[in-house]
Amino acid sequence: MILTFTLAIIMGLSLGLLGGGGSILTVPILVYGMNFPPKVSIALSLAIVAVTSLFGVWGQYKKKNVILSVFVLFAPTAMLGTFAGAKISQFMSGNTQLILFAVIMFIASFFMLKPRQENQRTEKSKNRKKYFYIAAEGLFVGIVTGLVGVGGGFLIVPALVLLSNLTMHQAIGTSLLIISVKSFAGFIGYIGLIEVPWEFLAKFIAFSSIGVVIGSYLSNMIPQDKLKRYFGVFLIFMAVYIIYKNIN
Repeated sequence: MILTFTLAIIMGLSLGLLGGGGSILTVPILVYGMNFPPKVSIALSLAIVAVTSLFGVWGQYKKKNVILSVFVLFAPTAMLGTFAGAKISQFMSGNTQLILFAVIMFIASFFMLKPRQENQRTEKSKNRKKYFYIAAEGLFVGIVTGLVGVGGGFLIVPALVLLSNLTMHQAIGTSLLIISVKSFAGFIGYIGLIEVPWEFLAKFIAFSSIGVVIGSYLSNMIPQDKLKRYFGVFLIFMAVYIIYKNIN
């Protein structure tokens, strides 16, 4: 139990530092650390990520890294997609969801290992087209979130940098707010499909929230490129392990 809540703090730290990635640790912790069934773990992950991300938002907002105009564009379709993904999940087995989860981890590792450059602001051209792409990205990431329980920060952050002319720090701060609201929508979609262990959920959220507050505070002090590379390598090993466990 102590190990589980230590991992909860680490999950929160990663979410606060990277604006994503920490949530992808939650499902393996719940499945392999606490022996929850896959569907329950995915649902709990959504609730944990929703509340934990919200704690990180305040620190980023004070640094002026949360751009509400972009949030308003991205969040509605992301919430709709996540709710839909949660409902679609009832037609998939838990093992299939975990294998899909592992595939998403491989994709996440690519984004973590790929070097990123700060975006330079350009003239606001083709705004309507960009708005459409932002909304479409929100819907896609939302469906993925509902199906496998990941926040999707590794997809949201580069999308915000490329499509919304945000700096990396602004994209991270804004992604935390987006992740929070869409993960909450996904958790609502799972209610009635699984039995929620509310006491355990509250304890896990308490510890992961401590981690995300610390991570948000440290986010401007620690070189993120090196953190992303290490985390990307870890995701590859974790994905291979999950596929091996579920195929066998």
